[in-house]
Amino acid sequence: MIAIEEIATGITTDEDELLSSFLNASREAALLINRNTRISAANAAAQRAFGRGESIEHRRLAEIVRDGELHAAVLNALETQSSADLQLELVASEIRNFDVHVSPISLGGEPHAIVVFYDITLVEKLERVRQEFLSNISHELRTPLTSILAFVETLEDGAIDDHKNNRHFLNVIRRNAERMHALIADILELSLIESGKVGIEKRHVKVSTVVDEIFASLSSKAAERNVNLENRIAEEATVFADSARLEQMLTNLIDNAVKFNRVDGVVSVDCVSEGDSQIITVSDTGEGILPEHQQRIFERFYRADRSRAREVGGTGLGLAIVKHLARLHGGEVTVRSRLTEGSVFSIVLAAE
Repeated sequence: MIAIEEIATGITTDEDELLSSFLNASREAALLINRNTRISAANAAAQRAFGRGESIEHRRLAEIVRDGELHAAVLNALETQSSADLQLELVASEIRNFDVHVSPISLGGEPHAIVVFYDITLVEKLERVRQEFLSNISHELRTPLTSILAFVETLEDGAIDDHKNNRHFLNVIRRNAERMHALIADILELSLIESGKVGIEKRHVKVSTVVDEIFASLSSKAAERNVNLENRIAEEATVFADSARLEQMLTNLIDNAVKFNRVDGVVSVDCVSEGDSQIITVSDTGEGILPEHQQRIFERFYRADRSRAREVGGTGLGLAIVKHLARLHGGEVTVRSRLTEGSVFSIVLAAE
């Protein structure tokens, strides 16, 4: 508990204890400012937020928070007994955002101001994520929808009777509709996973069998680019995971490895044990990923090469789904990559 030492002449012990208890009970940072704009008292939350390891009591407010609008609001509260609300952004080791409320208060017959800081940093971050998500999803849906509408209008204008091209137009409409369907399905899937509504049932799964099934489903796509698929996992090797979710993770990684590989490239899958962990790796011989992109490619809709991503298709959510499913297993997914040499994605799972 903080001790408020003679905030103003005439303050009683009961007032001292009451104010001290009130300030320390709040999880929001609160400062009590005297008529000289010095900090008469600060609760524990304020000390953590602004102290930088030193006591902030009895120091001038301007030394702790350098913001002209806040200083003006405090002076106004002291001189005219007016309240104020404002927003504040502080830049230190990280950017922090606050809603700030300034209220006048009289203690021992002397004017003071109470300043309460409501930390909205997380709210602001979530709002930015929401806006970015809406922007991305709008863009991703607009592209196939524009194509669908254009070809529908072409068919309506008479191309429906053009027997040489009408099938082609319908195929384009179908492909773009399937792209929209896949995007919406991935959004719903990711939403369920992030909300904690997806459960897993771990058991010992033969990885080689799962990989063989994925290779079979992706064989035609690999053949189009002449990409060779190599299953290097021992037939008896097992991991402790949810079979369906493991297949989902590996499908996303192998599909990406095929799409972003070079012609005549190789995609190989291995599984090794290291201590208490089992590591499944998916390697490709593609162009690799720049270092500045490697930590962001697991974000929703993030694309290291947007032009290439548009060319090969995909929803931009596959790696985000893999990340969340790996964490659901208590594990993680990582990437190592070098330009011109390819990339290695690793799913790390607990042995049991």
